[in-house]
Amino acid sequence: MNPAAFGVIVALLVLAVVVALTTVTQNLYVCSPSEVLIFSGRRWRGSGDKVIGFRIVRGGRAMRVPLLEVVDRMQLTNMAIELAVQGAYSKGGVPLTVTAIANIKIPSEEPLLYNAIERFLGRPQEYIMRVAKDTLEGNLRGVIAELTPEEINQKKVVFQQKLIEEADRDLMRLGLVLDNLQIQNIADDVGYLTSVGRVRGASVRRDAAIGEVRARAVALVQQAQNQMNAEISKLEADLQVARKENERRIVEAKTQREAVIAEVKGQVIAQVAEARAQLKAWDARIEQVRRKLEADVVAPADASRQQAEAQAKAGAAQVSAQGRAAAAAVTAMAASYRMQGGRDALLMQKLVPVFEQLAGTLKDIKVDRLVVLGSAGGRTPSVVGSVVSANEQLRAATGIDLVAAARDRLAGAADGKA
Repeated sequence: MNPAAFGVIVALLVLAVVVALTTVTQNLYVCSPSEVLIFSGRRWRGSGDKVIGFRIVRGGRAMRVPLLEVVDRMQLTNMAIELAVQGAYSKGGVPLTVTAIANIKIPSEEPLLYNAIERFLGRPQEYIMRVAKDTLEGNLRGVIAELTPEEINQKKVVFQQKLIEEADRDLMRLGLVLDNLQIQNIADDVGYLTSVGRVRGASVRRDAAIGEVRARAVALVQQAQNQMNAEISKLEADLQVARKENERRIVEAKTQREAVIAEVKGQVIAQVAEARAQLKAWDARIEQVRRKLEADVVAPADASRQQAEAQAKAGAAQVSAQGRAAAAAVTAMAASYRMQGGRDALLMQKLVPVFEQLAGTLKDIKVDRLVVLGSAGGRTPSVVGSVVSANEQLRAATGIDLVAAARDRLAGAADGKA
């Protein structure tokens, strides 16, 4: 290929690329979220198959057809408008001065956007704000004329709501949207609101004083009620505590009573068992003592008694024999004495030593009783009578009582045996 032709082709390609880039750069439009692009010059179908002479791009990018379309931008940002209405007559003929602030914007939704494009495309933002301000001030005057000063001053929310409702209809026809509207100040030049405010203030102060007194009364009543409830609650709590304490004491007393009863029963049972054991021990001790006494006292005493009885029997036999011999001697002596007459006294004197000797043999004989027996019918006296007679004669002559001596001997012998 001819180098000159190749250079021409390269130059043409470079030129074409440069032209294309320049065309794209000049005709490519980027739309930010706070604006809308309007491409005018060709016919497009809008909402509802309506044919319009423009197309809309919201947020993104689009190419303009060179020589056929023109691109315009509309800002969707918020616009703050200060409203000031002076001498607006309210219901009742009182002139008022109202200041407010409104926030409006161009909507991005159809068909309201179409209204804004038809009315404000190519217009600066100041023009849009001036039109919106005039419209809102007219609406504000109309709403003020429908309300009394008291309603406007006391019911600002109702006033704002009516104003928003009135302004929305007119702004929508213009293609604008009212985001917010705030009433800043309401005043009058004749002092009507001030007078109303004073009356209202006095009424409010009166109501406040009444409310304060009522609140104090209610507070005092509530305080008294609370104190009463607190005292009642305290008394009920104390009563419950006392009841629980009494129940506890009753249970404790029952428990202690049962414990004491059980303890006493145990002690009694132990004492009974101990007494029974001691009783058995004492029974055994008694049996032991009884046996010991039988072995140490009764058996020796019985043996002594038997020995004494044997000795007494032996002594009694000896005394009996001696008595019989003495009686025979006395009898013989008595007979002899009676026969010899005067010699009796002398004989008795001689027989004194003999009788003393005889009486000495009767020392172990105890005479409890002496009976004198007389003779019958002049017969010869018996032996007993002779003995008694001889004893009496002997006692009269010598002072010796043989019977008494024999009785004392027998009493001494009985005491020794006992």
